[in-house]
Amino acid sequence: MSLSDIIMQRIHQEGSISFRDFMEMALYYPDLGYYASFPSKIGADGDFYTSVYLSDAFGAMIARQIEEMWQNLDRNPIKIIEYGAGTGLLCHDILDYLKDNNPNLYDVLSYCIIEKSPSMQEREKMLLREKVTWYDSIKEIPQINGCILSNELVDNFSVHQVVMEEQLMEVFVDYSGGFIEVLKPANKELIDYFANLNVELPKGFRTEINLEARFWIEEIAKSLNKGYVITIDYGDISPELYDKHRSSGTLLCYYKHHKNDNPYQFIGEQDITTHVNFSDLINWGNINGLNCSGMTNQASFLLSLGFKEYQNKRLMNVKGNASIAMSESNINYRLLMDMGFKFKVLIQEKNVPKYPLSGLKTV
Repeated sequence: MSLSDIIMQRIHQEGSISFRDFMEMALYYPDLGYYASFPSKIGADGDFYTSVYLSDAFGAMIARQIEEMWQNLDRNPIKIIEYGAGTGLLCHDILDYLKDNNPNLYDVLSYCIIEKSPSMQEREKMLLREKVTWYDSIKEIPQINGCILSNELVDNFSVHQVVMEEQLMEVFVDYSGGFIEVLKPANKELIDYFANLNVELPKGFRTEINLEARFWIEEIAKSLNKGYVITIDYGDISPELYDKHRSSGTLLCYYKHHKNDNPYQFIGEQDITTHVNFSDLINWGNINGLNCSGMTNQASFLLSLGFKEYQNKRLMNVKGNASIAMSESNINYRLLMDMGFKFKVLIQEKNVPKYPLSGLKTV
C-alpha cells in the first residue's frame, strides 16, 4: 500500500486530519515517509543541498566556535550533541578539524547524535567510526555540559497551518477525488501562539505554527546543565515572517532539486519545509532558562570565525590547478552569498559566564 493510500485510509476512518498530522506522515511514516526511507536525500542524487555538503570548511568554522565555547567551560570534558545528523558529514568535519588542530579538546569530548530516521542512522554509522554514540532522545544523555547543535533541522518539524478569517482557522486535510483542504476554528493553543509573540495577523493571511519547535527547545533547556545551543536554519524573526509579502506562508517542497508549493504530490518522495520563527525560539528559550547569546546570518558567522583565511590556505595548496581553484571559489560564493544570507545562526546559553562569542561579532 502506498503512503497516499494509507493517509486516505486514515481520513476515511477518522475524518479530516490536521495539516500537521498529514505532514508528519508524509515525512516520517515508518519505511514510507520521506525521511524514513533509505534513498539519498542530499546532494546531486538527492533533492537538496546543505552547507555541509558544499565544503568541509563549514564544519571547521563550527568547530572553531566550539573551541571557544570549550574555553568558556573551563576546558572540562564536554559533550557535543547533534540533532538529525543527516549523512554524518558535519560530525565528520567537526571531529576531523578538532583532531588535527586541537587534540586536547578532541581527547575530552564525546559526540552524541540524536537521529529520528533509522535509515539515516545506518548511513551515519558507515562514515563515523570513533567518538560517536547514537541516541533516540536527549533524555537518554546524562549530565550535558557542552554544545547542542542542529543544522537544517527545525525547518522539517511538522507544522500546523492557519488562515486568519473572521477568526483564526486551522487547515485540515480531507479527501474527495484527491486531497483537499478544509478550515476549522483554531484551538486556544494556536491562538495563544500569536498572542505570546504580540503578532496580529491581517485577514486573509496564511502561515504556519511550529509547536514542535517549542517542545524541542524546552526539552533541550531541561536537559542542558551548562553550555550552549547552536541552531542553524533558514527563517527569520516575527516582523519579517508576518510581513505582507509572506501572506501565503513559507511552506516549500523539494523534489529532485526543484521547488514547488504543493505538499499533496509526490507524497513520501519530496521534502516539505517551512521557515523557522527565531523570535519564538528565543522567547520560548528565555521562558525555559536559555538566554540568547545572539543571532546573525550564516555568512557573517563564517566570516567572523575566519572562513576566508581558512579557504585561502586551501587555495594555496591547490595552486596551479585552475579547475579546483574555480570550484573552491564557487563554494565560497554559495556559502557566503547564495545560502549565507538566507540562513540564520542562533546561539543560546545556560549557566555560562557572559563572554562575547566570535561567531556573533559583526564583520
